[in-house]
Amino acid sequence: MDLTPIKLHLYAVGVEWTGNIGKGTSNYQAYQRDHIISVAQKVDIEGSSDICFRGNASKHNPEELLVASIASCHMLWYLHLCAQAGITVTQYVDHASGTMQESANGAGQFTEVVLHPQVTILQTGMVEHAMALHQKAHELCFIANSVNFPIRHEAVVGVE
Repeated sequence: MDLTPIKLHLYAVGVEWTGNIGKGTSNYQAYQRDHIISVAQKVDIEGSSDICFRGNASKHNPEELLVASIASCHMLWYLHLCAQAGITVTQYVDHASGTMQESANGAGQFTEVVLHPQVTILQTGMVEHAMALHQKAHELCFIANSVNFPIRHEAVVGVE
């Protein structure tokens, strides 16, 4: 695959910590992990760390957002490729999951993400081609090309 750059794109994101509850980071239990993720002209995202890292379970955490980015990027490429191939997708749902391992020193890394896209198309004779386009979408996905762990696809394509 040729990854020779022809254009550069800049993505500006603001992150503001909102978890100071009066004592700053004076100790590990003295602060909340809450923060706001902002992008100009868009709705803010309330973030926190995962609950196992003293986070707020009602807010999005970075690990979930990474998995969501991979799943969204794959879906958008897949829909584009189907449109180009004359395959009419009428429904696309994915229940993606990611596995992260934590090291003894507290560091961690993702070991894999598994996408579970369930796709419905109109054309009976295009199921096999629609399945094959998941691999092509994976090869083109900006996010998948940026991570250093495997991304698997357990896709299902059905006909409406």
